Amino acid sequence: MLDKLGMYLSYPFVRYALVVGILIALCSSLLGVTLVLKRFSFIGDGLSHVAFGAMAIAAVLNITNNMVIILPITIISAILLLRTGQNAKIKGDAAIAMISVGALAFGYLLMNIFSTSSNLSGDVCSTLFGSTSILTLTKKEVWLCIALSVAVIIIFFLFYNKIFAVTFDESFSRVTGIKAGSYNLMIAIIIAVIIVLAMNLVGSLLISALVIFPALSAMRLFRSFKKVTIFSAILSVVCAFSGMIISILAGTPVGSTIVAVDVFAFAICYIAGMIKGGMLK
Repeated sequence: MLDKLGMYLSYPFVRYALVVGILIALCSSLLGVTLVLKRFSFIGDGLSHVAFGAMAIAAVLNITNNMVIILPITIISAILLLRTGQNAKIKGDAAIAMISVGALAFGYLLMNIFSTSSNLSGDVCSTLFGSTSILTLTKKEVWLCIALSVAVIIIFFLFYNKIFAVTFDESFSRVTGIKAGSYNLMIAIIIAVIIVLAMNLVGSLLISALVIFPALSAMRLFRSFKKVTIFSAILSVVCAFSGMIISILAGTPVGSTIVAVDVFAFAICYIAGMIKGGMLK
């Protein structure tokens, strides 16, 4: 098995996939804690459906570099989602459901009407649940993913204190002079970028798992925001790396394998948290 793994790692496209996968997992986990605590976890799910619709538009227009279409549309949708969720008449969960279902239906309709592919079902399935596209990344796409991931990580650490304040008490943050609306907007835009990056890794239907599971796992063991964030990041990277290695060796779907490892890790953390809680009593 080690020889087989060494053979696969000798190929540049496998190394590219591992680097991008680890960076995406790290970025997803950093803001996952904030989204869970703000009870806005399913924003990832909603935006992933929007990204699917945008990808359908790019496919219909025969645009090779679909990032040109997907990234702006997803960012604009994140902003609209944030604004709509703050509307007293349309609550956050309703806004997410409205935008995500609409975008998913619109994207699938476009792919059916204007499809030029002989395997429409396969294309839709691979887009929704992930495919081997993470293993076919070009060097240009890898550098773009690295640049966007590094930007997300830098922004998170630069504004860590502000994000912490907005996460726990938005009203108090406003009183102390922090522009909570601006930071909420920044968080929404960063999540949109992460969603677009993660589509090649786990598919649009599984992205929210990449955001939620590491955060929930960390919360089973720790109470400090800083400790939860650090452990969530470490766990997310380990799960993504393990999932991709298992996928390469066993020939299983990349996205589903990573999520399965995340679920397994959550189960372990949940049991460990119960034991830890019992010992403290």
